[in-house]
Amino acid sequence: MGSFSIWHWLIVLVIVVLVFGTKKLRNVGKDLGGAVHDFKEGLNEGTDNTSKKEEVIEHKKDEDKA
Repeated sequence: MGSFSIWHWLIVLVIVVLVFGTKKLRNVGKDLGGAVHDFKEGLNEGTDNTSKKEEVIEHKKDEDKA
């Protein structure tokens, strides 16, 4: 009684498709995918910036020694 079977989820899916329509759901999927993509890019940019800063600092240290 506490867990849902596959039939419960299929009925919920059919109701959601009937209420919102496939076009609206497709747009929501695109928006969600774009948000996840932008979030991952933001994470990668953060790590790239720190590694570039470390390279610049090391390069400056090497120039000072020379």
